[in-house]
Amino acid sequence: MADNNNGQERDELHRAIWSIADDLRGSVDGWDFKSYVLGTMFYRYISENLTNYINDGELKAGKTNFDYAVLSDDKAEEARAGLIEEKGFFILPSELFCNVRNNAPKDENLNETLERIFNHIEDSAKGSDAESGFSGLFDDYDVNSNKLGATVAKRNDKLVKLLNGVAEMKLGDYKDHHIDAFGDAYEYLMTMYASNAGKSGGEFFTPADVSELLTRLGTVGKTEVNKVYDPACGSGSLLLKAEKVLGREGVRQGYFGQEINITTYNLCRINMFLHDVGFDRFDIACEDTLTHPQHWDDEPFELIVSNPPYSIHWAGDDDATLINDPRYSPAGVLAPKSKADLAFIMHSLAWLAPSGTAAIVCFPGIMYRGGAEQKIRKYLVDNNFIDCIIQLPANLFFGTSIATCIMVMKRGKADNKTLFIDASKECVKVTNNNKLTAENIKSVVDAYASRAEVAHFAHLASYDEIKKQDYNLSVSTYVETEDTREKVDIIKLNAEIEDIVAREQVLRDEINKIIAEIEVGK
Repeated sequence: MADNNNGQERDELHRAIWSIADDLRGSVDGWDFKSYVLGTMFYRYISENLTNYINDGELKAGKTNFDYAVLSDDKAEEARAGLIEEKGFFILPSELFCNVRNNAPKDENLNETLERIFNHIEDSAKGSDAESGFSGLFDDYDVNSNKLGATVAKRNDKLVKLLNGVAEMKLGDYKDHHIDAFGDAYEYLMTMYASNAGKSGGEFFTPADVSELLTRLGTVGKTEVNKVYDPACGSGSLLLKAEKVLGREGVRQGYFGQEINITTYNLCRINMFLHDVGFDRFDIACEDTLTHPQHWDDEPFELIVSNPPYSIHWAGDDDATLINDPRYSPAGVLAPKSKADLAFIMHSLAWLAPSGTAAIVCFPGIMYRGGAEQKIRKYLVDNNFIDCIIQLPANLFFGTSIATCIMVMKRGKADNKTLFIDASKECVKVTNNNKLTAENIKSVVDAYASRAEVAHFAHLASYDEIKKQDYNLSVSTYVETEDTREKVDIIKLNAEIEDIVAREQVLRDEINKIIAEIEVGK
């Protein structure tokens, strides 16, 4: 299905997947239930992925009837060490998704079975290079949660429905190599969960159209990058967009990200696996990026794309060591404690490669507020790091209608000017949200690449212009809004009024004449 470019078929598959996912949750809130559906999808995927890998190898060796799913566990154990080295994990045949699902209706201890299997999968990676990729992956899949049911029997009934529901998602037989179908379905489900969850959904998922725009801005003129990094990576949708834009070989050394929320961190790692990104090609960490960054040994990054949380609290100057942190010290001031936005900007700039580009979604307030934020903007402008500021349309994100901006930064700019683009009208309305079409994205990226003046759309501002505006970086300060009001020709209008008055006088005279004749006739 995933290889079929027919949009209608894809939409039908998506509708069917959402219908199954929505039916499964029953009385459980969709947002709380997402980890169960997505976790079950992941369990199915790695089971089929491993089976496919082993069967392919045996087929090439001439064993045409071999099927790992029916092999005995004892026989399979002989291949454990080799498979962990190659794939990063191991699953016994009896613990594969298809076999557990077949036995599930008659397994009175299904909850314990699944818990044991998930522990086995995570434990199989321990001590290997894949350990960090698999550790705690199933932590949010609580088989004993009351959310699934008040009794073990009710919970197991729900788990049977989960296994059956995910098995019924038409994601292609593993023998047909439909790997992309899993990643596509997972992305779609996360979009639906995020859109239904409002604000909390928006915090973990960046819509695909915005991800596409950020990645295309960050890769203008490039066919490959060394690594992609997102300091607030959420479920990883932005990181993975780089592969779609540049191709699998376009990201040479893999994907790096950090996420503070452990549930979202687990979703991100699952997302990597479901998009067939091997354990050796991603490094996702769970910690506070601003105070405990985890990738000092991996920076600098050639592509940084991010949609960090807006106006969150952080330690700021409550932590006396932060002003000496090499990421923040160059500006001579820290972002306000109640607004960490520019701390993410400074962190990203510090880890940006000399030939790299960072494209970051920003809350509009950081572009014009005074105090410490103005001082940080002054540092960024004075040192020629800001390449472009783009005003986006309102209502693009889940859970907020705010019209955000994009800041594009470079360390090695070709000029000392900053491009301002007003893309506030580059969208179409879809249900309650606005959306960027392929044409909208192309329009913005083309304007960014050409750096040309376009009336009411793009302006290339000099350093002196920005300095004269006290380092205000709001797009509306530099790009004049088009006046769409109808222009009125006063001289012509006056002439028309005079003509109307004259004709009105003629009519009055005619009426008076008729009235006079009537009076005479009396």
